[in-house]
Amino acid sequence: MSANPARIPGPARVALLAGAVIGVQLATLASGKGFYLTQLTMTAYYALAVLGLSLLMGYAGQISLGQAGFFAIGGYSAAFLSTVDLAAQKAQPAVVLATRLGLLVFRPDLVGGKLLAVNPWMGLVAGVALASAVAFAVGVPVLRLRGHYLAMATLAFGTIVSALVVGTQRLGAADGISGVPPFAVLPGLRVGGGAADRVANYYLAWALVALAMLLLGNLARSRTGRALRAIHGAEDAARAMGVDAARLKVRVFVLAAALAAAAGVFLTHYVGGIGPSEATAMKSVRYVAMVAVGGMGSLWGALAASSVLEFLSLRGVFGAHDDAVFGGILLVVMLFAPDGILQVEVRTLLSRLTGRRVEPGEGA
Repeated sequence: MSANPARIPGPARVALLAGAVIGVQLATLASGKGFYLTQLTMTAYYALAVLGLSLLMGYAGQISLGQAGFFAIGGYSAAFLSTVDLAAQKAQPAVVLATRLGLLVFRPDLVGGKLLAVNPWMGLVAGVALASAVAFAVGVPVLRLRGHYLAMATLAFGTIVSALVVGTQRLGAADGISGVPPFAVLPGLRVGGGAADRVANYYLAWALVALAMLLLGNLARSRTGRALRAIHGAEDAARAMGVDAARLKVRVFVLAAALAAAAGVFLTHYVGGIGPSEATAMKSVRYVAMVAVGGMGSLWGALAASSVLEFLSLRGVFGAHDDAVFGGILLVVMLFAPDGILQVEVRTLLSRLTGRRVEPGEGA
């Protein structure tokens, strides 16, 4: 009898993920297609944003169409802080102190000179902190709403972020911000798009995904996770049992935003820039579609769906119809497999397609 995947311990699942990541890298090496690792690394960072949304939607039962906004807040914060030149103010006491503390660093510019910019580590902290603060400020009033009212409110937030990045010249307006330097995470290990760092970046990105899966999985199995599932199933009943639903929903909303912002920071350093397309409403719809395909309440399903769909998208498989494909996927899943394609049963699918009850064995 095969083991039930739901009973496989979290650390064992992460070990299986690590084995799959190593296997994929060896396969690309053997086939001479190491360039695939670039798209696979980007896929990992997008998956981080999807995982946060999966926790919010699948466990807390709160839909959000503003996840791309938090991704953009992280990415643009990192891009702006790492490219702004403070060399003209280097004699200022505050700037001197920040430089001595390592908060500001000198780096070469594109014309051979030196510019003084914020340390990428500080950019990461600032991006995640800003996104978390915005999520808290937005979440406290917005998460009191339910259903389509909540969806419209989060969509409005995402639209505001998108309009701000397009209309702000200091953020590059319609062109975005380019020239973002690599992020030296550790000595000899930096987040950047150079071919020499391709394999290291691939493993770093998926190590972050594995860490996120381990932490989120533990959270889902904890007392907090059980409280979230109670809120999802019957919020009024959960409140009657003493669950502080409002506080838990806001906390998960902030956690999802922080993951999206961190993903935005790392991806921005990896590709060397960020543009307004990362903040669009359609980008948020893509994240929701990936969660829906993987199954509401299934972190591993969301990871599998985002890994496959995002990689195909980055490889240009969907061509100019990319957004239409994701919109169509979301529509089909909601109609025929609301629990996710990876969890659909043949009999249930046939029943939805034919409009009648399918007896056992009929769909075998």
